Amino acid sequence: MSRDVAPQPELPLSVVERLEALLAARDRANMAPTIDALLPILEAYPGNARVLYEVGGAFDTAGEETSARDYYERALSAGLSGDERRRCFLQYGSTLRNLEELDASLAVFERARDEFPDSPSVRAFEAITLHAAGRADESVASLLELAAIHVGAEEIRRYVPALLGNAVWIREQAKTAE
Repeated sequence: MSRDVAPQPELPLSVVERLEALLAARDRANMAPTIDALLPILEAYPGNARVLYEVGGAFDTAGEETSARDYYERALSAGLSGDERRRCFLQYGSTLRNLEELDASLAVFERARDEFPDSPSVRAFEAITLHAAGRADESVASLLELAAIHVGAEEIRRYVPALLGNAVWIREQAKTAE
């Protein structure tokens, strides 16, 4: 996954608008219609980083992490950039964690930190993987640093539902371990 990829031509405005409309209308509890609507766009723009990322995200939301992983890898390799690249790293690293590929997940988060060193959301989701990897002390230390520096950051607020969901999951894991 090299960052030395030639910039891609921009998607036509009509395609961008179509993507945004599909994402705004998606039903996270039933992603099949969204996936079905994205696949023809993917067929028309098979190497476009943004399209690959959105398809990966749709499969991820549908709980199809194995499919999502491939699209995330392809999106990053195709030159996904900016905030979408940061979000892709988050989703890809989390997908790998959910697939119990913890070393690969940590490697993705390390790349994300290298590219987005000031991103509190990267650090928050990396801490979840550190916890899953049995590195609780590192996880808590990272979260304390994050809280001290970034409490209230807009980038964190965007992920409140996901972070709270992971907190519930971690607590359930702790109860199961008792």
